[in-house]
Amino acid sequence: MPIGLLTGLAAAVCWGTLDLFSALASRRIGSLRVTTGMQIVGAILVWSAAIATGTRLSMDPFVLIGGSLVGLAGAGAYLSYFTGLRIGPIAVVSGVVAAYGGLTVVLAVVLRGETLSSVQAIGAVIATGGVVMTGLAFDQGWRSTRFASPGVGFAVVALVLFATMTIISDVVIDRAPWLEVIVVSRTANAVLSTLVLILALTVFRRLAMPVIEGETGDGGSGQADARVISFVILAGALDVLGLAAFAYGLERADTWLVGLASSFGPAVTIIVAVAFLGERLRPTQWIGLGGILVGMIAIGLP
Repeated sequence: MPIGLLTGLAAAVCWGTLDLFSALASRRIGSLRVTTGMQIVGAILVWSAAIATGTRLSMDPFVLIGGSLVGLAGAGAYLSYFTGLRIGPIAVVSGVVAAYGGLTVVLAVVLRGETLSSVQAIGAVIATGGVVMTGLAFDQGWRSTRFASPGVGFAVVALVLFATMTIISDVVIDRAPWLEVIVVSRTANAVLSTLVLILALTVFRRLAMPVIEGETGDGGSGQADARVISFVILAGALDVLGLAAFAYGLERADTWLVGLASSFGPAVTIIVAVAFLGERLRPTQWIGLGGILVGMIAIGLP
């Protein structure tokens, strides 16, 4: 199995699993608190790995700026995604976010000069159509097409930011080892998320209600029990493991392959959400998922 496909799939399993933990925690304490908690846990783990391996914080301005941009895009992507998951349903939101793999392929071709075969290009089109059908509901026919959930809007923002994060990460990793880049990006991510949380809880509390309040509508009191805290810690650990596999793959394989394989994370979430959380998809959305699968398989062909 190609190293890019292997590392991308490893990231997908980690990220697809953490989505469930983060969604459940977000519905209890709000998506912004979960995002911030995850990034802090991740920063601690990344710095621990850096100290253990003797990796220092890069002083290269290119790496510092590029890594910070990766952190900025990542923070926005996670916040948008977790907000969408909180609004739900998980299966639909995750299906839309899966499109970031296809967008990554396009950006890799346009911006990084990578190439695809005709079969892979056709697969990208099929996958895109599948994503559209997964994210839309057809209750009264085609003329009344609408978004299946308000969470889909947040999912679209997340998919664009995830694809952007992938391309920027690839550019910066060309300049420095992957762990150095992760140290910078995760530090920036944690700092930014913390600052945004403080501002949301103080200055902009009324405007920030959609991301700081839990499902109970108590204004996001932030009172989390041991179960919620464990969910956040597990999500942070899985995020770092996925990010490490992802960055390692970008260092050694084509961007489009790693980005595409990693986008199966939401598919993992969809399967688990339907199988274990009782969420239901409409027939058109099942067809959409099938289209995504067929398209992704075609894109993965040599």
